[in-house]
Amino acid sequence: MRPDGDDPEPDDYGLPRVDVVVPDDARELDRDVVAYHREERRRRRRARIRRFGGPLTRFGVAVPIIAGALLVALLSGVLMTAFGPRPAPRPTGAQLAPRPSASPGRIGGLLPAGSADLVAGEHSPISLRNLRPGVIGIVPPGYECENVVAELAARTQESVLNFWLVADPRPVAGKKGTPLKELKACAGTAHNGTPLVLEDRSGVLAGAYAPPRGMPGLPGTGMTAVFVQPDGVVNEVLQAPRPGPELSQKVQSLKTG
Repeated sequence: MRPDGDDPEPDDYGLPRVDVVVPDDARELDRDVVAYHREERRRRRRARIRRFGGPLTRFGVAVPIIAGALLVALLSGVLMTAFGPRPAPRPTGAQLAPRPSASPGRIGGLLPAGSADLVAGEHSPISLRNLRPGVIGIVPPGYECENVVAELAARTQESVLNFWLVADPRPVAGKKGTPLKELKACAGTAHNGTPLVLEDRSGVLAGAYAPPRGMPGLPGTGMTAVFVQPDGVVNEVLQAPRPGPELSQKVQSLKTG
């Protein structure tokens, strides 16, 4: 500070002289103080951005690209799940047998008259006699999903046949019919082939082919497998089937039945 403004010489430390003007009224410095604080805020804001954005900028543009790809993959998965194709029964092709050897609902006869709901996202009515060719698996109340479900799904797919799962709605020993949610979960255990889920509220199929509940000497916890030929004739009914070559042969025989 030079009171007289006449001393251009450096100070004792070799630094140039600095003119400092002290105003008579300190309020004249308000604009400078405001500008200083504004600049300090900008500096702190830039420091925060660098602190939080540093890990991302370290990898350049790779992180935004990867994040975008993951988002697209997630959205695609959701859309495919919601609107993707659902399993549908294969066309029957053949005509119903005009003169079967037995009455409907018995081995050698057609399936009973009536309808059920095909559950594939929505409930679609389907005539029971259109459940052909293929295997109908009737599961009892309290059924614990078995390996035979996945086995039948795989064998019917190999033979270009259908496999339906339906719950017996008749209660037994205080147990109600297997809920649709559990039936769908059981169908989901099949990795080769997809069982088609049916809802038979009237229990027509179970009443015709499943063993009466509680009858001694008859299995009450296993599946009932109904084998239906292309012409709609039931050629066999198995109680509590087990995976194996014999079961595979019975499925394959439906192609020529």
